[in-house]
Amino acid sequence: MQGLLKLIKETPECVALVRGLAAHRSQQQVFGLTGSQRNLLMAAMVTTGYPVVLVVTPGELEAGRVVDDLSALLPQLRVVQFPVHEQLPYQVLAHGMEVTASRLRVLEALCLGEQVVVVAPVEALLSRLSPPGVFAGARLELAVGMRQEIGELVRRLVAMGYERVDLVERAGQFSVRGGIADIFPMTRELPVRLEFFDDEVDSIRQFEVQSQRSDQKIDRLVVFPARETVAGRELWAMGYSAVKAEYLASRRKLAKSGDQAALGFLEEHFGQLLDMLNGEVYFPGLEQFTPYFYPRPVSLLDYLPAGTPVFIDEPLKIKEVVQSIQRERAEIYADLLTRGKVLPGQVKCYLNWDELHEDIAEHEAVYFSFMPRQAPFIRPQKIVNFAAKSMHSFLGHTDILADEIRQWRRNGNAVVLLVTGPDRGRHLLDALRDEKVDAFYLSSLDQEVKPGHVVITHGILSGGFELVNARLVVITEAEIFGQRKVRKREQPREAGNRLEPFTDLKAGDYVVHVNHGIGRYLGIVPLEIGGIRKEYLQVKYAGEDKLYVPTDQVSLLQKYLGAEADSPRLSKLGGAEWNRVKNRVREAVRDMAQELLALYAARETVQGYAFGPDTVWQKEFEDAFPYEETPDQLRAISEVKRDMERPRPMDRLLCGDVGYGKTEVALRAAFKAVMESKQVAVLVPTTILAQQHYNTFRERFAGYPVTVEMLSRFRTPKEQRLIIQGLKEGSVDIVIGTHRLVQEDVVFKDLGLLVVDEEQRFGVAHKEKLKKLRTSVDVLTLTATPIPRTLHMSLVGVRDTSLLETPPENRFPVQTYVLEEDPLLIREAIRRELGRGGQVYYVHNRVADLDNVASWVKGLVPEARIVTAHGQMREEELEQIMLDFIDREYDVLVCTTIIESGLDISNVNTLIIKEANNFGLAQLYQLRGRVGRANRLAYAYLTFRKDRVLNEVAEKRLAAIREFTEFGSGYKIAMRDLEIRGAGNLLGAEQHGHIAAVGFDMYCRLLEEAVREARGQQEEKPVDTVVELPVEAYIPNQYIADANQKVEIYRRIASLQSTGGIADLEEELVDRFGDLPQAVQNLLRVSRIRIMAGHLKIKSVNKQQGFYRLTFAPGHTLTGEKLVQLGEHYRNKVKFSHADGDFEIRYKVREAGRLPAEQMDELERFLKNLAGKTHTF
Repeated sequence: MQGLLKLIKETPECVALVRGLAAHRSQQQVFGLTGSQRNLLMAAMVTTGYPVVLVVTPGELEAGRVVDDLSALLPQLRVVQFPVHEQLPYQVLAHGMEVTASRLRVLEALCLGEQVVVVAPVEALLSRLSPPGVFAGARLELAVGMRQEIGELVRRLVAMGYERVDLVERAGQFSVRGGIADIFPMTRELPVRLEFFDDEVDSIRQFEVQSQRSDQKIDRLVVFPARETVAGRELWAMGYSAVKAEYLASRRKLAKSGDQAALGFLEEHFGQLLDMLNGEVYFPGLEQFTPYFYPRPVSLLDYLPAGTPVFIDEPLKIKEVVQSIQRERAEIYADLLTRGKVLPGQVKCYLNWDELHEDIAEHEAVYFSFMPRQAPFIRPQKIVNFAAKSMHSFLGHTDILADEIRQWRRNGNAVVLLVTGPDRGRHLLDALRDEKVDAFYLSSLDQEVKPGHVVITHGILSGGFELVNARLVVITEAEIFGQRKVRKREQPREAGNRLEPFTDLKAGDYVVHVNHGIGRYLGIVPLEIGGIRKEYLQVKYAGEDKLYVPTDQVSLLQKYLGAEADSPRLSKLGGAEWNRVKNRVREAVRDMAQELLALYAARETVQGYAFGPDTVWQKEFEDAFPYEETPDQLRAISEVKRDMERPRPMDRLLCGDVGYGKTEVALRAAFKAVMESKQVAVLVPTTILAQQHYNTFRERFAGYPVTVEMLSRFRTPKEQRLIIQGLKEGSVDIVIGTHRLVQEDVVFKDLGLLVVDEEQRFGVAHKEKLKKLRTSVDVLTLTATPIPRTLHMSLVGVRDTSLLETPPENRFPVQTYVLEEDPLLIREAIRRELGRGGQVYYVHNRVADLDNVASWVKGLVPEARIVTAHGQMREEELEQIMLDFIDREYDVLVCTTIIESGLDISNVNTLIIKEANNFGLAQLYQLRGRVGRANRLAYAYLTFRKDRVLNEVAEKRLAAIREFTEFGSGYKIAMRDLEIRGAGNLLGAEQHGHIAAVGFDMYCRLLEEAVREARGQQEEKPVDTVVELPVEAYIPNQYIADANQKVEIYRRIASLQSTGGIADLEEELVDRFGDLPQAVQNLLRVSRIRIMAGHLKIKSVNKQQGFYRLTFAPGHTLTGEKLVQLGEHYRNKVKFSHADGDFEIRYKVREAGRLPAEQMDELERFLKNLAGKTHTF
């Protein structure tokens, strides 16, 4: 959009400001601009040759809009946001690192002298930082060919705040295995793998977290610290001494006051903390102690190069925000000080207004105020006034828009209309030409727009405006059509992955053995049998029975997955009970598969309506979607359309969490139906959801000749009668309603599509009505409970499902804190959210004392409007409360877990959970998903009461919750628990017991078998070859120390079905762990022999008295002719026999002076000859 910048750059006002900056005027003032008008002027000034510019805004919301506009106006420049890092003065067990990573990226860019525009809410500038010289000096620079001692590398990384782990999964971690080091720098999207030859860096490669495989080679690597507070050895000592001195002074003071509780807390908490400081250990919340390491205040402004201009948006408001934060903090710290929870110097970890103002005074500052009010702390050397107006909305009325354009042209203005795509642009061009307005379309606006010209072009801004000084009018798509496209944000890739059956298998976990049932896994044990060392997985069964599973049979074991708290009964080894249980579940699953298949087959024979291909309007409607579609969404949309275009009725289930874009899929299907004059019914379980869907449908269908109505209790009887009449006559195209829709008096003229949201929440009677509706119309069912991929796969061909697994593009993830409950913390968290115009969920899961909790919260924050909600209220009362909350009549909703499903309120961005240790991980995951739906940082505080003695389950859960702040194993457990719940919902409650009886993965195996059987598909079962050779074939601890990773590698080796797969795995092992020891090479050889023997239908390979003995399974393909050839080729080396009905070949191998590896190589060559030249393994 260079053309826009040219117009404003030429105004005398802009020229004067740029000259002022060049002349190093310390303060200039701009009046009259706001929003995108101000951002346009800022962008024009940035392009006059400054490598770095800082923009300061009053809050996060404003910062987000500035980032969006500047990114659109300056596509060639990097525009980044420096987010607020909330430093809680409480004992934090764990917190997410995403915000830290975003801040560190900005500091790194500034230290490296990159060209960048930094946008920061003023609160983000208040946090004190390490001095730029210390931060930049702590970086680690590595290059191929450079000498670097590994021990020194480990020491440096630990000193930079990196955490040493066995497996690198997220930013801020590193691991070392022999001569290989993996590092995930905080500021990189992907981790890197360094391979050493002695002390020399031999190679540097990027690798994928999910596969752990490296791909792209790089020559150099710069690693910056993983924390904002960086300290060398002397500084740790200085920080320790300063904290200790204050601690001793506070202890004397509290002892004198006689407050034993405060003294006890101070001694316990700061005793541990001093130990960590003395041991130079990084811990969550170290940033609160920055003033003890660096007495001189340092902020982001100290990182800016000399001569960097600072643009300050609404200075009066900024001062107000800073002083308000200061007052709140002073109050909180004073209170915490008397309770022994902080030291006096901790309050200095933030700058105050005077310090910030002094820092800004050292740079050339331009202050932007909309109202011409002079701030007393500014003495501007130049004041510039602009005349500008914000643009009003035309809501799709192109006739009114055309009249306005004619008026602007008469006044000599250039008019620019911004649209999000060429189709929208051409549609608008045609509409304006119909109104006799002469306009033209440009794909990009690089040239200056002449006065009187009307240009339609591609672009996104936060709002339109009329800028009188520049004779420029800009109108965005939001004002033209009433909708706004949201710019796609650059996002770091998420390092989470789907759960494999063996991921996170730890000693003590329950496992299911296909043949022996449920046991408890005790770990990997080495056993020496006949002088040969091998490894086994030890599993304990009922009583004192133990089973040692060879590592090549690891595929017979699965981790037991029932619902989260389930502790299953251990099976008895050798008893018939496990087979009885398995057969009972097999029967139940078989019946269900038959029933599902019968339904599916019946639907295949019914004739429905086949919709035609997409229309031009359909494409236009889809282009107006204000977000970038996820790959899952695009796949689901094409699956739904394909179903609609077939003559048989659609019955598709669409699964995805709230906010994952299910509604958009339904909207597009609805539009397709309406385009062929069919009616659409959207059935939802609650009146509130009906209202939310109604608003969404109305907004998206604005500008199209489509009538959307809602049928629920919010409509008067007269309105309901008119809507029902409209449905009967066909004047209503789309109706959204609750179970009122399935009552007898509702008749459709021509229903084409039924969308059902959360079907499992409807009663039996309503479901029966739905079944009748289902027979001939297309049905799309939406559910927010995730369905496991394994289940999805095993139901292929009996139930059409689409999965949405990609989370929506959010600006920031939810900042999650796990900490001890503290009234001050809760007060600050609520006030902070209210201060930015947001709302709060306070979740407590006991209805009996919900009112008491609400009164307690009211006492903490008297100014907040508080309301309670729980599932035992009358439906009408609950709905009214929720609607009032959506309409912002209340600030805080004190509630039970009823908010867990369905509701999407973007203004709620703080969640506080009382006694989080009493909740299931899946519940916590879903609750956390209720916040963070807007383009601002969201907070989740999971609190627990320290004085409570936690039981074992709660203790375990709390440990998992700590990991849950990242997408670690806590997240995976939560996902699994949710999926199992989803399986119960999809298959019916009675199946839940069967899943618990045999474990989830075994259940899915049985279901897949039953579905294949029901469809008459015969599966040829591969031969399970058992290879028992007297050779040491295992993974030594020196090669892979982590038991979890070891089991995973054993599992993968056991599941390989081709020799090509072994070659790939060998390459991966060398890449991840270094050169293969002999025992691992033998392990892969044994696996290769197993695969080759399996192809030849050999059921066992062993060695006896100098012979390899190969026993064949029935159905092998060896012919007499082949055996004759073998006999001739190998002469006295082979013998053929039939023992116990099985055919056997005994192959003699020369042992003298030969290693076991050489003997196995000879066996491989023999197996290749046995298979023939044309066979590939």
